[in-house]
Amino acid sequence: MTDTLTLLGIESSCDDTSAAVVRQAGEAAPEILSNVVYGQTELHAAFGGVVPEIAARAHAEKLDLAVEEALSQAGIGFSDVDAIAVTAGPGLIGGVISGVMCAKGLSAGLGIPLVGVNHLAGHALTPRLTDQIAFPYLMLLVSGGHCQFLIAHGPEEFTRLGGTIDDAPGEAFDKTARLLGLPQPGGPSVEAEAKSGNPKRFAFPRPLLDRPGCDLSFSGLKTALLRARDAIVAEKGGLTRQDRADLCASFQAAVADVLAKKTARALETYLAENPETPILAVAGGVAANQTIRGALETVCADHAVDFTAPPLALCTDNAAMIAYAGLARFKAGHQDDMSLVARPRWPLDKKAPALLGGGKKGAKA
Repeated sequence: MTDTLTLLGIESSCDDTSAAVVRQAGEAAPEILSNVVYGQTELHAAFGGVVPEIAARAHAEKLDLAVEEALSQAGIGFSDVDAIAVTAGPGLIGGVISGVMCAKGLSAGLGIPLVGVNHLAGHALTPRLTDQIAFPYLMLLVSGGHCQFLIAHGPEEFTRLGGTIDDAPGEAFDKTARLLGLPQPGGPSVEAEAKSGNPKRFAFPRPLLDRPGCDLSFSGLKTALLRARDAIVAEKGGLTRQDRADLCASFQAAVADVLAKKTARALETYLAENPETPILAVAGGVAANQTIRGALETVCADHAVDFTAPPLALCTDNAAMIAYAGLARFKAGHQDDMSLVARPRWPLDKKAPALLGGGKKGAKA
């Protein structure tokens, strides 16, 4: 293994088809040479959410183009690639299979090592890619399908402090947007509408704040918004633009409050480990929400803890984070073969009990 490693990353766990090239020379800061993302928003717009079968077919059509473009932008060929990293789960199984099969084909055809990557590890290690922060750090992974508090001890060693027992915040934002007739994805739509709203007009619940621990719940909050909407419609015969803005602002404020208070609890547990440089890192699409980010920054300031969040392009699903996570695994001597399987479920902390139950396919989260 050479001191300089160049990895091609492939990501297809949901509705973004992505390929990227990341290079690292020894212990120097890793460099993103390219990061190509083909979105599918228009394909799913008419359905109010991601349709798994449509997503899988789109991945199959775009993966080779994404890989070709990533190599072109990086100015390299396959002969310059030391290994291929691919999201092997968790995610929509059709999309994950598309990526894994593409990576297997390239690995077998070119004789290049294959490294399967946990999609959640990609998000959790992104602050190492962008800011080279030191272990251990506290990670709030808050995205469309996941929400967890994790202490990252190493590239493959994570302790989960808590997470959502039902909807993730991103799912709650998407459902809120659908209830209010706003376009998908729901996060940006609700945030934009909330800017002209009154966050105190509706007293929405702050679920699980009356219970100890760091677990979260957002399903009841979504239901409360539905009832508030229906009450307005029953009274007025419909929603005004201001009603909708106030509903969005009040919902967003509730989510921010819950995340801030649960983050404070997670920080207490994390700080008890006496990290040399305490830091909270946030990743995932919801981390782009400015109200939520501001609330988290305030909590960090109150606890004298540094705060970091990757650039927006690296908060959402992308292959650069997969390439880097794969690079870390590869450097540690791990690689896979043609027996690598796509996994719809793949918890980072294998010792923690499942948040959402389990089954034949393993723990859900």
